[in-house]
Parts: sequence; structure tokens; C-alpha cells
Amino acid sequence: MAIPEEQMEYRRLGATGVKVSVLSYGSWVTFDTQMADDPALECMQAAHDAGCNFFDNAESYAGGRSESIMGRVFRDLGWPRWSYIATTKLYWGIHGNDPNMRNTLNRKYLMQAIEASLERLQMDFVDVVYCHRSDPNTPMEETVWAMSDMVSSGKALYWGTSEWSADEIRHAIAIADKHHLHAPVTEQSQYNLLERRKVEREYQRLYADTGYGNTIWSPLASGLLTGKYRDGIPEDSRAALSGYEWLRSRMSDEAALARIERLRPIADRLGCSIAQLSIAWCTLHPMVSTVITGASRASQVTENFAALEVIPLLTPDVQEEITAAIG
Repeated sequence: MAIPEEQMEYRRLGATGVKVSVLSYGSWVTFDTQMADDPALECMQAAHDAGCNFFDNAESYAGGRSESIMGRVFRDLGWPRWSYIATTKLYWGIHGNDPNMRNTLNRKYLMQAIEASLERLQMDFVDVVYCHRSDPNTPMEETVWAMSDMVSSGKALYWGTSEWSADEIRHAIAIADKHHLHAPVTEQSQYNLLERRKVEREYQRLYADTGYGNTIWSPLASGLLTGKYRDGIPEDSRAALSGYEWLRSRMSDEAALARIERLRPIADRLGCSIAQLSIAWCTLHPMVSTVITGASRASQVTENFAALEVIPLLTPDVQEEITAAIG
């Protein structure tokens, strides 16, 4: 059953004026690896029908092919460019071992990488471009100037960080303030019931002081919080994909699986799945602007976005129950 668009909540992206859907759709793992253009279009259309206006990507996803697929899908769907928010991330590079184009945030790389991303996405600009990781080998001043220039040139409207420390983010903001540059406005970090420290502790003061946003990824802990791994690793899961062997040991973690199973009675009582419960829970933190979901089928998108109906059910008492169950 499709989720009515009017159920979607829209939140400000950090302290900016732009509003993003509280649930969004990202292409990590799925685009190119698990699906091509047609199913990607179906998934993006299903998300859009539910009120999603935020679509996340990255240069490194499938070596740039994920951006190419999303670009073709946007073209084929024909949505007005003002009606959605498109993002990408830069850092890892896709040019082999070239010292200036891999694992870096130097100015040369950033300026060339954004041009290539825009070409693959078939866009004149992205709404948000993230520094996919921090780079201790490039002066922070160089990175901040380059990202600010990217915004000033109109190739991006905002810029942000992904998996940076709170101190690194504060440093970047301070440099931007000192030189009257465009400062980063949002983080993109992992946040879920099994991974809470960074958002709830490290970023607590940063959010209070600056209103910094967070467009979180992996709300289901790469699928662990779906509850589908209690009987082993399904053949159609991402943990079974070639190149994602690193996930398999985590998906077999008996202690984590036992913690997740303690959520099942709560989900059953609320009439939802463990996955929907977990996604809805992520929206409760005030720093979270949007929760990026992933899916390889339109039916999965609809199932994930049904978490919108669960959010109002998570009363303070239920939240305490969830915390007690998960530990």
C-alpha cells in the first residue's frame, strides 16, 4: 500500500532554510551492484510518491556508475529540478592510485571531481555536496576554501561533512567564519539503535551551539536491524554480495542478533516490523534532518516509508522500552 504524500514530515536541513523529507532515499550498495535503470526508477518513483524529496549518492558508489544511473533516472522521470534535492559525496576518488585524485580533499581533486559528478548526474548543480571523509593530509583551509568556492560558483548550494569528528567540523566552521566563506551545514554519519555514540554524545554540544544538521545513513545497520539475519544470511541480502564480505561477520554476531530479537515483541505490539520500528526511532533525535533509506525493490521502499506511521507511536514510554531492550 502506498504511503500518502501528506504523511511526510519536512525538516530544515540543519540551520538552513531548505526543508528535506524526514525519510529519504539513497543509492549506496543497490545502484549498479543490485539493480539497473528500470528498478532504480521504480524505487525512486515510489519514494517520491511517498513525499520523499531528498536523493543521496556519491562519486565512489559503484565507481561513478551509481551517479550515472541516478542521472538517467532523473532525466527519464522528468521531475522539475526545483522539486527535489540531489546530493553527492567526494573523497575516495575513482581514478585508481593517482596520488592527487584518491582519498583526498585537495583543491585540484575537489574541483575536478564535482565537474565529473555533475556530468554523470546530468545536472548543473547538486543541492548538497559532502566531503565523504576528512583528510588529515590536506590543510583544512584549503578544503574549506575549495568547498566554499564550489558553492559560490553555483555547482552546489550547500556543503557538508560525512563521518567527520566534532572537532574537525568546528575547525571548518571557524575557518569559514574567519574568512567569510560558506561553512558546512550538515553531517552525514551512521546512526541507528546499535550505533549511537557519535550523534548522541560527540555531536551533542556541536548541535546545541550551531544547529548543525545530520542526514544519517544506515538506519538499519546495513540490514542487521531488519531482523532477517536471525536464521543466517539470505542469498538476496547485501551481506551475500561479492565485495561485501566484511558485512558477513557482523551479520552473524550472536550478541547483536539477540539484542535485536528483544525488539520483536515491541514491534509486534505496535503492528510494525523491526525495520520500521528502527527507522522511526532514528527520526526522534533533534539533530536528524533526514534518515536515508536504501532499497533494491519498490516494495521495499514502500515498506520502509511505512515507518512514517510508526513515528507517532513512539511515546516516551515506548522509547524507554526500546532503550532497555537494545541496551
